Amino acid sequence: MESKAVAKFQRVSPRKTRLVARNVQGLGVEEAMNVLRFTANKPARVLYGVFMSALANASQLGGVDVDAMKVKEIVVNEGPSWKRFLPRAQGRAGKIRKRTSHITVILAEGQE
Repeated sequence: MESKAVAKFQRVSPRKTRLVARNVQGLGVEEAMNVLRFTANKPARVLYGVFMSALANASQLGGVDVDAMKVKEIVVNEGPSWKRFLPRAQGRAGKIRKRTSHITVILAEGQE
């Protein structure tokens, strides 16, 4: 059985989030939770929340052993960017892009 959770429009950079997601790819549930809990940056906190949502979705399915689940796939796509401008010298403006992410976590049961 598979369980899936999606978080859209998260205010974290997709590039930084992919670095953290790569660390938990293919791990078991308990080990992935520990890695995310003790990684000290914002994408880890956001991924932890999506991961917990996927676990809650899995527990709602009948006959699924949540402890035997593994992280099958974590997909981090780029969402829309917030565009801002910062005043610069001589009347110019510097562009600021505040990037967002769409995060999908898929958990699967057993060895795959």
